[in-house]
Amino acid sequence: IFLSPMAPGFIMAAMPVWRYTSGRVLGGWGPLLCVFLGSMVALLIPLVGVEDECCAALKGIAQLRCLLWGSSRQPPAVQSTSLTVPFTALDLLPQRSKPSKEMKLEAKVALQQALEMKKLGKREKAHKLLMHALSMNPEFVEALTELGTILEEEKDVVQADHLYTKALAISPCNERALVSRDRTLPLVEEIDQRYFSIIDSKVRRLMSIPKGNSALRRVMEETYYHHIYHTVAIEGSTLTLSEIRHIIETRYAVPGKSLQESGAITVSDILEIHRRVLGYVDPVEGGRLRTHQVFVGHHIPPHPQDLQRHMQELVQWLNSEEALQLHPVEYAALAHYKLVYVHPFVDGNGRTSRLLMNLVLMQARYPPITIRKEQRAEYYAALDTANEGDVRPFIRFIAKCTEITLDTLLISTTEYAVGLPGAGQDQACSDCKQTIPIHN
Repeated sequence: IFLSPMAPGFIMAAMPVWRYTSGRVLGGWGPLLCVFLGSMVALLIPLVGVEDECCAALKGIAQLRCLLWGSSRQPPAVQSTSLTVPFTALDLLPQRSKPSKEMKLEAKVALQQALEMKKLGKREKAHKLLMHALSMNPEFVEALTELGTILEEEKDVVQADHLYTKALAISPCNERALVSRDRTLPLVEEIDQRYFSIIDSKVRRLMSIPKGNSALRRVMEETYYHHIYHTVAIEGSTLTLSEIRHIIETRYAVPGKSLQESGAITVSDILEIHRRVLGYVDPVEGGRLRTHQVFVGHHIPPHPQDLQRHMQELVQWLNSEEALQLHPVEYAALAHYKLVYVHPFVDGNGRTSRLLMNLVLMQARYPPITIRKEQRAEYYAALDTANEGDVRPFIRFIAKCTEITLDTLLISTTEYAVGLPGAGQDQACSDCKQTIPIHN
């Protein structure tokens, strides 16, 4: 039993009252009890604050464990998302409905039954029972870890790693989840890097197309209209593609510095992006940090008084060696997630985050990508998963969108390619050597 830091003062204040009442109620026992209480206080005072120290020690060990995760390898991507909710705001956090005692009990029973089914070789039945256990109690760490083990044995290492990560987000010191994720993390990172390599090869093919290629210019212009249409449709806009095109074509473009001139990204750059996003709709709030608390589903962004600090931390990370050494798609996805996590504006956070993501991609000579309105549910689900502690599904989602964009550009330009690189035949012009191969 631990006393709170206020306990000694409270006891000292209560002593006069005790002396007054002891003589009346307890007679001669009062002085003896006072001596006994005094002895207990003397014994317990050194323990004041021990609980906090123990919690801090456990937290420190968990953090150290996370930092050492993967030995010489880089820490998992989730560790890069270091922008956390201020502790003072946790009391305001909208809570998800907690499972009842009956639901928790049913989840435990389902887990035990699943273990029995697994012993009997009935893996499909065990899988269904574990899914039922998690539907009863989504934060049941033992069920998450057991289901991860089954999926890992079935070679679904990516989903297994996600379940271990979710278990560790709930219980950072769970030994089984730690050991399991140490096993899956290198495999998942290898899978992700192979996917990034495929994307890189497509970027190289796209970059080999001459800049003056008319088909490429036309498809890039069309992609620009589609990007704006889909990015506002995700936010709920009902404007059609033709209406979007008309608005853009009849309004002067806003002049600004080129990507090559941008260099290091600053808070002012992000504010300027937001000003252009929201300027026509809300010129007062455009380019200005919010001044009141907002709630986004089950996520509570930082308090307004902490926004400057969080934005400085964000741009510090954006320009850090750690961030610049990441693969461009991973870097862009994390830039998007970190900004939308802070949610620094009253409105337009998603659009600003997607533009920041595309700025990062374009600086790395990648084309700007489009998240289509049909992907809205998957997009927000990936963001929710990131908020729960695993950002890698969101990175994979952005990687998929990048590949779709690249495929669209490549398919739209292959019919105009007139040369085959390395074909060993004379070319009519030097530019033709730069075109991509035609595949029937």
